[in-house]
Amino acid sequence: MPEKKIKCVVWDLDGTIWDGVLIEGGGKALRKGVREIIEELDRRGILQSIASKNDYDEAWKRVERFGLDEYFLCSRINWGSKAKSIREIAEALNIGLDTFAFVDDTAAERGEVSFNIPEVMTIDAADYTTMLGMDRMTPEFITADASARRRMYKEEFERQEAESEFGGTSEEFLKSLGMKLKISPVTENDLRRVEELTLRTSQMNATGYTYSYKELQGLIDSDKHIFLSAELEDKFGDYGKIGLALIEDTADSYVIKLLIMSCRVMTRGIGSTILIHLIKKSINDGKRLIAEYLETDRNRMMYITYKFMGFGDLETEDGKTILAYTSETRREYPDYIEVIEAE
Repeated sequence: MPEKKIKCVVWDLDGTIWDGVLIEGGGKALRKGVREIIEELDRRGILQSIASKNDYDEAWKRVERFGLDEYFLCSRINWGSKAKSIREIAEALNIGLDTFAFVDDTAAERGEVSFNIPEVMTIDAADYTTMLGMDRMTPEFITADASARRRMYKEEFERQEAESEFGGTSEEFLKSLGMKLKISPVTENDLRRVEELTLRTSQMNATGYTYSYKELQGLIDSDKHIFLSAELEDKFGDYGKIGLALIEDTADSYVIKLLIMSCRVMTRGIGSTILIHLIKKSINDGKRLIAEYLETDRNRMMYITYKFMGFGDLETEDGKTILAYTSETRREYPDYIEVIEAE
């Protein structure tokens, strides 16, 4: 099985991003080419952070002075374990540790991370100039959503901060966001982002299936499939394309072959809203609604979503669970989301 593409690079500072050790008078200049590497990783949609043993205030001032502060999310600058810092960054970003890379000039620090988190790719800072050519750092393509990924994460952190300061209920907060969800057929122009969603999303992929560009292309005009994408925006900004549903159209049923949600919208009720769209469509078209679920080590939440929405288990075979919508409850969209159904 090929190794996963890197989603986040965590940088050390002393001897890695800049020359020398800050508390010993170093840090006066960036290492040659580092700025360009950071900028290119950002363009490719790879998030970046810092795990450095340093005084936070002094180190961050130096990062700001070099004009690099905008590129780093959830940085950890302290005197503690770098493995612990990386785990905290992964939790804050909600990204699997097996998609992290850690760059450090000190063998002992790389060893500590490798011992405690063996799934993290470690890179000797002496080899930093080769990073852009590494296969795991090179996406097959770069979509508009990928290039805007850092901005989207920053907007999400603003949402989280606003929610923590909000005095009302969770539903009242969701209403305050002014969310608009657009559900529309996948087009040729969407395919790169759709492929990216299938490849990058593991927690919120109901079957774990992935599709190549060519396979996806064949589904657009298929008269045996309904292929939908979902885009979300709110008062903080545009989430981009965050959902995908592939439905097989049989004589008497709609079968959900693929249901994917971006992890960034896990707490927004988007998965349930898309399922309501499919439930309404199946009722209007006189079809039974069936769903496939194949459990992975990370997607249990999707099974819970199906059960919560009134799907019951029909059978399990070779690890795949087949569910059917059996509820008689009339389903309506949440009043905190404006749903736009595009033709």
